[in-house]
Amino acid sequence: MDLLRHKKTAASRGFLDDQFLIAMPGMKDDRFTRSVIYVCAHSDEGAMGLIINQTQQMLFPDLLVQLGIMNEQEAIRLPAQARDFVVRNGGPVDRSRGFVLHSGDYRVESSLTVSDDICLTATVDILRAISAGRGPRHALMALGYSGWGAGQLETEIAENGWLTCPASAELLFDTDIERKYDRILASIGIDLAHLSLAAGHA
Repeated sequence: MDLLRHKKTAASRGFLDDQFLIAMPGMKDDRFTRSVIYVCAHSDEGAMGLIINQTQQMLFPDLLVQLGIMNEQEAIRLPAQARDFVVRNGGPVDRSRGFVLHSGDYRVESSLTVSDDICLTATVDILRAISAGRGPRHALMALGYSGWGAGQLETEIAENGWLTCPASAELLFDTDIERKYDRILASIGIDLAHLSLAAGHA
C-alpha cells in the first residue's frame, strides 16, 4: 500500500497518526457504525487505519493453518495466549490481508513505526512469533483495513462523521472489545446521549 510505503520513509507524521477515530451516531456508512479506528498513517495523499472493535468469525489458530504456518495438530497445541488471540475486522478494504498493531518491543525490518511505542507489521513473521510465544508484549491483529483518499477523511470529520482523540495503548490493546466504543468516549468525557448529530461551529 503506497501510504504505508511512504510512511516508512517519511520522517514527519500526519496530524491524525496515532489517533482514534470514533464514529458519530449519525455515521452514514453502516460498516462503520459504532466503530473505533486507530489511524496508522495519514498524509496529504490520504489515510489508513484499522477498526479495533469489530471481530472476525475466524479464529487465530484457523488462520495459522490456512496460511500454512502450522498444521491442525500443531494449532491444537498452541499456548492459550495464542489460541485466544482475537482476529478483528480492520475494515472493508483488502479483507484477505492481515495487519498486526503491536508494542514497540518487537520489530522486524518490515515493521512501520506509528508512534514512539506502537508499530505495524504486515508480514507472517510476526504471526509465527506470536504463535511461538516470542511475539510483542501487546498486539492486535486485523484482516482488512480502512482507507481514505486525499482529503476524504478530513471532509468526513468536518461533516461530523468522526470524533478524534489521541490514542492510548491501554485502550488500544485491552481485550474488552465489546465495550471499547463507550469506554473510549468516556475516557474523553463524552456521554453518548449528549452527542449531537449536527456539526457545530463555535
